[in-house]
Amino acid sequence: MKLSYGWVVVGVGMLMTCIGMGAMLSLGVFLQPMAADTGWSRSGISTAATLDFLCMGAAAFLWGMLSDRFGTRIVVFLGSVLLGLGLIGASRAEALLEFQLLFGGVLGVAAGSFYAPMMAAATAWLDHRRNLAAALVSAGMGIGSMTVSPLAGWLIGAFDWRTAMLIIGGVAWIVLIPAAVLVRRPPAAAATAAAGVDAATMAQYPLSSGQAALTPQFAAIALAHFACCAAHSGPIFHMVSYATLCGLSGMLAVSVFGLAGLAGLGGRIGLGMAADRIGAKPVLVAGLLLQALAIGAYVFVSGLGEFYTLSVIFGFAYGGVMPLYAVLVRDYFGPRIMGTMFGAVAMFASLGMALGPWAGGYLFDTYGSYAGLYLGSFGIGLAAVAIALSFRPAAFSPSPQFDLKPA
Repeated sequence: MKLSYGWVVVGVGMLMTCIGMGAMLSLGVFLQPMAADTGWSRSGISTAATLDFLCMGAAAFLWGMLSDRFGTRIVVFLGSVLLGLGLIGASRAEALLEFQLLFGGVLGVAAGSFYAPMMAAATAWLDHRRNLAAALVSAGMGIGSMTVSPLAGWLIGAFDWRTAMLIIGGVAWIVLIPAAVLVRRPPAAAATAAAGVDAATMAQYPLSSGQAALTPQFAAIALAHFACCAAHSGPIFHMVSYATLCGLSGMLAVSVFGLAGLAGLGGRIGLGMAADRIGAKPVLVAGLLLQALAIGAYVFVSGLGEFYTLSVIFGFAYGGVMPLYAVLVRDYFGPRIMGTMFGAVAMFASLGMALGPWAGGYLFDTYGSYAGLYLGSFGIGLAAVAIALSFRPAAFSPSPQFDLKPA
């Protein structure tokens, strides 16, 4: 049986989210050698990471609108060019502000071009397996932290941080620019673009992006994604530090973090396949509840075995829920405006991701403990569950997976 070209689009999406998110998250590897070489403060360098998420969120909305209007290929092509430009420029930066603008601003804008547009493209190609397609594109984000960061560490050991960042920027250009050419419109979307939106599609998904943004369904999805990311971003960012404070060696603490990332890959695929069978909403609610409970349990762990066990559960949960928001957006708002709407949802998620690391650092600096971080994140995680439960489809929603009894 001939395989759909959509799986090629999925593979390109995985590659782009892998390199884009991996390049952003590799800043943690560059932190120490950069501070030692330049004399810049660690907080100043880390500010670039906060800018990454803020710029990525704002840009995701704009990139999503452009992908709906002009197609995904040109959007990810421009994003690929910007990603390499930001990395190469940041590697040459002589002032902290210059580095923050290049690594935090340009990289964030570039990374925002990949996730929402490629989610829209992949789910449009594989409508019958859209949960799995979304899960695989999202899995690239987890793979990024497991590949680009070790590569950066090896390059820094072999050369220096500037050369390492320069090489990664060059690799991004070599790999991503040709990959962008492989992105195509799905046949149905290409026909629609040529002939106009058909009456059946308008009957199923009648809302414009402006109307959709005012619906309670959009508010529920966006706020649930914000709370979800605000809940898990702090525990993820501070996981190594917390494990070290609990008595684990540096290498063992890093292994705890790596195991959570690996479990996240399994969660994305596992929950994506489950959502194909029983629907995205019940799987999302269950995943968010498991995530909240795992976050709260971190207060009570101390030994290596406990950290490993909890990291598997936590990683599986937070990784598994991430692609489900794209599926809800696609099912409710339809493919015509998915890029715009999921870009807007991703903007809220990025704000949540930016909040967690800062809040964790503030609470630790103030109280000398991470207990407040984990308890606060547990509460926010429960709020995400409540918000997800509040989601209700409208009468025109064509998706059978929303035919659920009130929660």
